[in-house]
Amino acid sequence: MVGTAGHIDHGKTALVEALTGINCDRWEEERVRGITIDLGFAHLTEGDVQLGFVDVPGHERFVHNALAGLGGIDLMVLVVAADEGVMPQTREHLAICALLGIPAGIVALTKIDLVDHDLRDVAALELTDALARTTFAGAPIVPVSSTTGEGVATLRETLVSMARAVERPAERALRPARLPIDRAFHLRGLGVLVTGTLTCGRIAVQDRLELLPARRETRVRSVQVHGQDRERAEAGERTALQLTGVELDAVERGTQLTAPGAYSTSTSLLARLELLPEAPQTLRGWRDVRFHLFSSEVLGRLRPLQPPALEPGGRALVEIRLAAPVTAARGDRFVVRRLSPQTTLGGGVVLDPEWQRLRGARLAPALAAFGGTEAEAILHWVRAAGEAGVTAAELARKLGSLEGPVAGVLERAKEAGAILAARGSAAGPERWISAAVYERVARRAPEILDQYFRRDRLATGMPKAEAIRRLLPAPAAPLAEVYLGWLAEQKILVVGADLVDLPGRGAVMNAEESDLSERVMAAFEQGGLAPPSPSEINQALGAKQQTFDAVLRYLYQRKRLARLPQGLFIAQSQLDRLADELGRSRWTRFSVPEFKERFGLTRKWAIPLLEHLDQIGRTRRVGDQREVVRK
Repeated sequence: MVGTAGHIDHGKTALVEALTGINCDRWEEERVRGITIDLGFAHLTEGDVQLGFVDVPGHERFVHNALAGLGGIDLMVLVVAADEGVMPQTREHLAICALLGIPAGIVALTKIDLVDHDLRDVAALELTDALARTTFAGAPIVPVSSTTGEGVATLRETLVSMARAVERPAERALRPARLPIDRAFHLRGLGVLVTGTLTCGRIAVQDRLELLPARRETRVRSVQVHGQDRERAEAGERTALQLTGVELDAVERGTQLTAPGAYSTSTSLLARLELLPEAPQTLRGWRDVRFHLFSSEVLGRLRPLQPPALEPGGRALVEIRLAAPVTAARGDRFVVRRLSPQTTLGGGVVLDPEWQRLRGARLAPALAAFGGTEAEAILHWVRAAGEAGVTAAELARKLGSLEGPVAGVLERAKEAGAILAARGSAAGPERWISAAVYERVARRAPEILDQYFRRDRLATGMPKAEAIRRLLPAPAAPLAEVYLGWLAEQKILVVGADLVDLPGRGAVMNAEESDLSERVMAAFEQGGLAPPSPSEINQALGAKQQTFDAVLRYLYQRKRLARLPQGLFIAQSQLDRLADELGRSRWTRFSVPEFKERFGLTRKWAIPLLEHLDQIGRTRRVGDQREVVRK
């Protein structure tokens, strides 16, 4: 993919037409006024090399349109007219191409038919000087005239030669499909069509894609590359897609078509920003900007984080807040411009596409991690996910990557002891948890139980549900059994079916509590199958409420008391005698009134007792009667 750049009226469109035979000006207004307003497209095939051209407008008012077409470009052609030399938009376009990380460039010194050789040489020297301060220093300069054809063949040969030498990262083809849309239109009989440069992956006919940031699904009906029907398009190719399942008003420049679930959208980014040397002032605090990422343009604000002030020509890590969501991944290149006058301030690379604002001591480690390697960023995301952990798929979305490479990083970190793997259910995805986060849980667990037992010294254990609620945040609840298993394995906790305890701990009553427990049990035993309520018993005994409640829980947890449906307490021995008596009786079936009469019960006690007997399998409900189940 080749992108033009340069000042207005320096002959970009004419040069592309001379090279390809295609006039890129699509609008009538462009042809009448003789200037390019929006993006134009052309292509050229020379042997085994296919070149796609994106012709951008040169006028300063249309730089935003130029930016929409320069994302994903492999080769820049800087067009400079020999009769005017380097102009303001020459320098701005050159800076933009450098900020976007376009890997290679060539200069076409146009309109040489209008100047003599001396002026041509002067223009070439000026260009060499302008390029020397950029990443395109030493780029070849080819004199050319689109009018006479002089130099056109040489430029074409140089472009083809450079195209063969451009090393497109192989991993681009292996990433999930991603097509930033720069044109969307409707054709009668065909429906919605979109175009763009396929930056990653491949798109084939019948593929299901996701339209971002709206997260709407669509299907590919047909694929074209440079006007030719294809079964699929590959990364780096200029692509047109016919879509179904989506209306035109849902598709616009700046949206992206991606593999479903493969990319994240956000209004908050962390990035490394390079401020141009010609930026008007030091950047300190929040600054309103126009944010350009691929074909999208969004208003937003940014501020430097490290260092807190950014001088012209310097670099800093910055926080970016946007007025609307963008589809971004770590490593994406962007440009920021002033609101007014609309000039380029700088640009850089996205480090975290879902930046969560941090303060104090947590900020510096995060900035260090995101400013480092991809593996360091992945490990920070795992830490930031906390007790709930994060899946490889969630991490891959932040990187615009497939799960495989991310899983490799995670496995190596696991082997090094930096992270742990957990699965909430057999069918659930594997979640990755920072070892530091687990260690924090392991420190907190005995503290939580110790606090609980200080309040309830006689408890045989802490209810597991309560322990989980206090130990883990709600998003981590599905992993509760995993955490408890780890804690039990390390002998930090003793984990039972319903209770959690501390190793070696035992509840022992003092003399006062032991005496109270015997009196409480005596009251329940004397009450038979319809004992007094706990409050009535304590009113008669006159014990401290806190002590009484602790003793009541102690007796219940040791199964000396039972709790019937509807919350009624009864001595377990009375329930055992009731079950035995029913088993010895001659009854095979009985009604509720018969049960009440035989055992001298009111409905308040009869129904809960029968429900209890049903639950333990000593009776079985048959219509309005109960059937005795004998062991």
